[in-house]
Amino acid sequence: MPQPSLVSVDFKGDVAWVTVDNPPVNATSTGVRQGLADAVDAVQKARVAVLCCAGRTFIAGGDMSEFDAAPVEPHLPDVVQKIEDSNVPFIACMHGNVLGGGFEIAMACAWRVAAPGTCFGLPEVNVGLIPGAGGTQRLPRLVGMEAAVDIACSGKILKAEEMANLGGIDLIADNPMSAILDFVANLPKRPAPVSQRPVGNVASDLLKTSRQALKKRARGQQSPLENLTALSWSSEPFAVAQPKERARHLALRQSPESRALRYAFFAERQVARPSFIAGVTPRDISRIAVVGGGLMGAGIATAALNGGLSVTLIERDMEAAAAARDRVEGLLKGAVKRGKMSEAQLQERLAAFCAVDSYSEAADVQLAIEAVFEDLSVKQQVFAELACHMQRDAILATNTSYLSPVEIFAGIENQSRCIGLHFFSPAHVMKLLEVVHTPQTSPEVVATGFALGKRLRKVSVLSGICDGFIGNRMLAAYRREADYLLADGALPYQVDQAMRAFGMPMGPYELQDLTGLQIAWANRKRNAATRDPNERHVTIADQLCEMGRLGQRTGKGWYRYEVDHREPIRDPEVEALIESYSAEQGITRRAYAQDEIVSRILAVLANEGALIIQQGIAESAEAVDMVQIHGYGFPRWRGGPMNYCKEIGTSTSQAMMEAVAKESPGSWHVAGCIENN
Repeated sequence: MPQPSLVSVDFKGDVAWVTVDNPPVNATSTGVRQGLADAVDAVQKARVAVLCCAGRTFIAGGDMSEFDAAPVEPHLPDVVQKIEDSNVPFIACMHGNVLGGGFEIAMACAWRVAAPGTCFGLPEVNVGLIPGAGGTQRLPRLVGMEAAVDIACSGKILKAEEMANLGGIDLIADNPMSAILDFVANLPKRPAPVSQRPVGNVASDLLKTSRQALKKRARGQQSPLENLTALSWSSEPFAVAQPKERARHLALRQSPESRALRYAFFAERQVARPSFIAGVTPRDISRIAVVGGGLMGAGIATAALNGGLSVTLIERDMEAAAAARDRVEGLLKGAVKRGKMSEAQLQERLAAFCAVDSYSEAADVQLAIEAVFEDLSVKQQVFAELACHMQRDAILATNTSYLSPVEIFAGIENQSRCIGLHFFSPAHVMKLLEVVHTPQTSPEVVATGFALGKRLRKVSVLSGICDGFIGNRMLAAYRREADYLLADGALPYQVDQAMRAFGMPMGPYELQDLTGLQIAWANRKRNAATRDPNERHVTIADQLCEMGRLGQRTGKGWYRYEVDHREPIRDPEVEALIESYSAEQGITRRAYAQDEIVSRILAVLANEGALIIQQGIAESAEAVDMVQIHGYGFPRWRGGPMNYCKEIGTSTSQAMMEAVAKESPGSWHVAGCIENN
């Protein structure tokens, strides 16, 4: 049975309407490319052709599922060129998203008409690529080099109004199709093809300063710099530069960076649909309560308000409630100041928010999130109060970072409604949400947790119960190996430098100073009684805490800090303490090369991730990697520790992990082969 055409041509008088219909986003698959090529031939008797798309968007990019295979004709650059060269001029009628290959096609049209709010961009940089159908060559000719650098090198998305101001759109209309009828009735003279226009004046130092800024911001990622290089080719004739762009695009498809970024793209979508909730319908949530108005609680409340929910924040007394309200209002006003929210939106959110001192105010909410400090008895008391005032089936969620939700919810009636929703600080900014299910949590409640995460624009990952769940358990292993490195010969700045060189936003000791050493210290003390006596335990961090060196807030931690500055400064006192500790333990310190530091820490992370999967805490390697990317700053262009392990070879990672374990007997459980995780 023949497949229906993805591109149709309909003549209305002397106007040909070419419609792409390839749900859900009209991607430029092989069928669409062939359909467009055929459509150009089919419209040659018309006066003008209008290119539009069915559904919710214009062409929103390429079909990445095809990128691992050899390119199939017709190739997109040829289709785009055929549209631009057509004797019958094309008008792009755009709505929704005009991205990647879709934007390249639109730039090949003689005119561009868009609905208000239509989004434009070349996001190939986000998957480790440069455009491959003339995007980096036509864009500078259409909007100028400065705007092109901003768009192509950062993946920035521009609204129709911004694009029109740059000269990239001819008309914005509430009803583009209707506006086009008026436009074609008085069709202006066909402009010069975009590919043949001059680039215009480029500031002499624009590309140089852009490269310096991109290199600093990219932290090792190469695709922003690749895009800048491709843009610089636009000084050459289009017929020379465009084939260079295409060749580089195809080469980059095979790069580890692009493979990792495409893996992350698909992994985000996979983890949003865990098998545990397959086919389950979530509850509709519109009203929630947050207990605790500190930094975490205020961040959760702000995220919920930004997601369109009504929020009741509960504190211990009215003074604390007033402080919590001020904190939430401050976060919202900060968004207004940064241009992320209008004054009208601020007022809408504040109208949906109240801060109170009574649990009775939670009587009609559908879900309550506890965000008090990490003390089991305090959390248990919170849920006892909530259970007294809320409906029997209302969802109860704990934001605990380490404690077992089973213990927290002990004694609560109807345990199927109890769940962990572990946000990351600051909760209104960080994208990760660990959705922690207990043995009793119903699939419907888990599905509701995922729906809530989506509404709050989070990347939600399902986790089972263990100390620290997925993320903090891996963080503990990461820090433990870093501490072993200190005891055996490295210094904090060397470990931090190595991990920053790998692509992390900061190293483990800089991060501890930023977040505060007291949190992990409290957790170590909590676990001291159950720690395996055979496990090597390095006490350097404990000694720093006992000295009052708790991080940036105290001016001293692993580093020292000057007043009003956050730049870490090496401290001889700390380095002497580390060397003294090694001597006391009878350890002969040795030097570590930067690559060895990275290899050891990455092997430990991958090993811990494999154990988490083997024990059923995480469903897949993708789940582990998304936690690391969105919660802990693991470079997205590396794909996460599990993906990175496979990229360098699981046998290589395995051998390093075995060497690490051999050096500290009794301290590590080696997962075995990671290949199947």
